[in-house]
Amino acid sequence: MNHIRISDIRALSDADLKTKVDDLHLELAIEARKIKATGVSSKVVKIREMKRDIARIKTVLKERGARD
Repeated sequence: MNHIRISDIRALSDADLKTKVDDLHLELAIEARKIKATGVSSKVVKIREMKRDIARIKTVLKERGARD
């Protein structure tokens, strides 16, 4: 998974960004469950990118003044 560019994030509406954050949180939870079940993760980089994408989106939302 490639990270989301900040310019792409800024082009989306607040509603789209909130949906994207929810999708990323769900995907992150699925990966966390896989790690707990197997004890290992082959997707460490993907997890790190998801967390950073969530942070980027939340930063843009905060800059815009949108509330969760």
